[in-house]
Amino acid sequence: MADAEEKTNSCGTICLKYLLFIFNLFFWLAGGAVMAVGIWTLVDKSDYISLLSSSTYSAAAFILIGAGAVVVFTGMLGCCATIREQRGLLIVFFVLLLLIFLLEITAGILAYVYYQECFPLCYQLNAELRADLKERMVQNYQQPGQEHITRAIDHLQQDLKCCGSNSSADWREGAWIHTSIASKRLVPDSCCKTPTEGCGVRDHPSNIYKVEGGCISKLEEFILQHLIILGSVGLGIAFIQIVGMIFTCCLYQSLKEEIY
Repeated sequence: MADAEEKTNSCGTICLKYLLFIFNLFFWLAGGAVMAVGIWTLVDKSDYISLLSSSTYSAAAFILIGAGAVVVFTGMLGCCATIREQRGLLIVFFVLLLLIFLLEITAGILAYVYYQECFPLCYQLNAELRADLKERMVQNYQQPGQEHITRAIDHLQQDLKCCGSNSSADWREGAWIHTSIASKRLVPDSCCKTPTEGCGVRDHPSNIYKVEGGCISKLEEFILQHLIILGSVGLGIAFIQIVGMIFTCCLYQSLKEEIY
C-alpha cells in the first residue's frame, strides 16, 4: 500500500515537472519575444524615433528589452529549479513570478486610470511635441547635415501613407520648397502613391496621399495600435504567470511530501 502511494506521488511529481517545464519554455519564449519587440523598435523604427524630441518612446523600447531579459532569466531559473528539483530555487522562482505579476498588474491599473483621466486627449501627442514634429519635418527636410531626418520623413510618409505634418499644404512653408533641390516640386516624392523621380510636382489627391490630420495623426494611430497590442500581450503573459505560480506551489508541495 505504501509502495503504491509512493509510486502515485512520484508520478504526480513527474507530471508536475513536465507541466512546469513546458510553462517555463513558453515563458522563456515570451520573454524573448518582448526583447525582440524592443530591439525591433530601436532598429527598424529608429527613423520614427529620431523625429520625436521626447525620449519617452526610445526609453519604452529599452524598458521592453530590460523586461524581456528579466523574463528570460526567470524562465531559465524555473527550468533549472524544475530539473534539479531544488525547493530553494522553486521558492526564488515563485517570488520572481509574483513580483513580475504584481508589477504588470500595477502598470496596467495605472495606465487604465491615466487613460480614463485624460480621455479623449490621451491618444494625442501633446501640443509641444506636435509643433516640434512639424518643425522637424518642414524645416529640416533636405537640409545640409539633416540626412537622417530626410530619410526618416521619407520612410514615415511612405510607410504610413501620409503627406506633411498636418497636411500636404505644410510643405509650402518649408525651407526645402524654396531651394533648387525642390525642382518645382510641391511636395517630396515620398508623398506620391507611386514614388518616382519628380512625381512631387503634382499635388492632386490622385497622385499623393491626402490624409486628414496628416502624418501626425497617422503616427498617433500607429503608436496607439502598438500600445494596445503590447498591453494585450502583457495581460496574456500575466494570466499565464498565475498558472506557473500554481504549478510551482504544487511541485514544491509534492517534493516536500516525498521527503517526509
